Amino acid sequence: MSKNLTSRSEDYSKWYNELVVKADLAENSAVRGCMVIKPYGYAIWEKMQAELDRMFKETGHQNAYFPLFVPKSLFEAEEKNAEGFAKECAVVTHYRLENDPDNEGKLRVDPKARLEEELVVRPTSEAIIWNTYKGWIQSYRDLPILVNQWANVVRWEMRTRLFLRTAEFLWQEGHTAHATKEEAWEETKLINGVYATFVENFMAIPVIQGLKTESERFAGAEETMCIEALMQDGKALQAGTSHFLGQNFAKAFDVKYTNKEGKQDYVWATSWGVSTRLMGALIMTHSDDKGLVLPPNLAPNQVVIVPIYKNDEQLEAITEVANNIMNGLRAKGVSVKFDNRTTFRPGAKFAQHELQGVPLRIAIGPKDLENGTVELARRDTLTKEVVALEGIENVIEGLMTEIQDTLFKKALNFRDEHITEVNSFEEFKEVLETKTGFISAHWDGTAATEEKIKELTKATIRCIPIENKKESGKCVLTGEPSEQRVLFAKAY
Repeated sequence: MSKNLTSRSEDYSKWYNELVVKADLAENSAVRGCMVIKPYGYAIWEKMQAELDRMFKETGHQNAYFPLFVPKSLFEAEEKNAEGFAKECAVVTHYRLENDPDNEGKLRVDPKARLEEELVVRPTSEAIIWNTYKGWIQSYRDLPILVNQWANVVRWEMRTRLFLRTAEFLWQEGHTAHATKEEAWEETKLINGVYATFVENFMAIPVIQGLKTESERFAGAEETMCIEALMQDGKALQAGTSHFLGQNFAKAFDVKYTNKEGKQDYVWATSWGVSTRLMGALIMTHSDDKGLVLPPNLAPNQVVIVPIYKNDEQLEAITEVANNIMNGLRAKGVSVKFDNRTTFRPGAKFAQHELQGVPLRIAIGPKDLENGTVELARRDTLTKEVVALEGIENVIEGLMTEIQDTLFKKALNFRDEHITEVNSFEEFKEVLETKTGFISAHWDGTAATEEKIKELTKATIRCIPIENKKESGKCVLTGEPSEQRVLFAKAY
């Protein structure tokens, strides 16, 4: 298999697609718009899943599972939600097939087996979950409900790209119920903060926390918080969202509770999620023309040991040293693999591990055995050094932290260098065409202006940063008064 990738500067989109396939992360399937996540890609997703799951449970959440199918009447109960997802829905209308008598071996939908009520394949689960919560909630004693589920969802996208936008994808979706507006809003902020912490500390991707504008909010939400990241090509990526749903779903499904004073009120709600889209963010933040670059916190194998030998005797001696290194690293919680495959030469192994983004490679040959040394090759900097075998476990443990920090700082510097303040629409267009990245600009707060800027430039308001300082100015398009800057960008 050829390992050469199209360079990012030549064709970023082609580079991305080639990398996903050649690094054995995922591939297109026989189903239009759906992907097969291969074992190596899934191992990275499992690492993300495990860390997020731990963080959710530490904040009091529990996992549950709800049906894939949503009766159409339930899906339509919250009008804004139904309207927002209607064009992306896959719908089940019949429940069985039969052999076509005129075409032996062919199957057709049995016309007599039409469902009494059509079923929507979940694009999101608010409807089925809030219909369920109605039976769980009677009193303030039943609140809060803090539930998350790990699931797949289907959104019938017309233009798809592996991980970034697929007809079916994996995600987690949290759905919580609260007695008060304040408690639900605190939950919304808490989870957005959990997402930001995870993406920055675990994935080494800097993010900006903010609020979505009304036109960019989740369908059925009163407010949507988000984390926005910047990819190497200067486009933004929405990496996660947390929604304050108010009482909209409680009213749609008549979910009330009796408060401490004995009065009935509607429950307050949130929902929140991140998906396998994070895999796309990971690839496009750190990787290079040689392949994937993985932060140690996410790498299935943080270290790989490659033996270099000419005969079985040398391999046996190297294996003994490698086993000692592996035992020492595993005792420190570092995942390590000994690549002793006899079907590949060392050069081919180096190329594969470089392509797949293994953070640190150790090469051991006969001369290293004589000198009591090993060669360390870092994936992030592509640098090599020969170090003493004694105390190697401590050296590598320190390098894991250093590599993680280096990747974050590099991405942070790139992001910060690509946030540009502009004060006119001419500046706005020039930055968008020549520099790209986030554009910090005044906006008059109207949906009409937001839509017009999008129409003229294809840039959208990614968020209103929560750390925004109040600053009087004039909208870059209309010249109308503005109280704060917002962040625009072209986005995935």
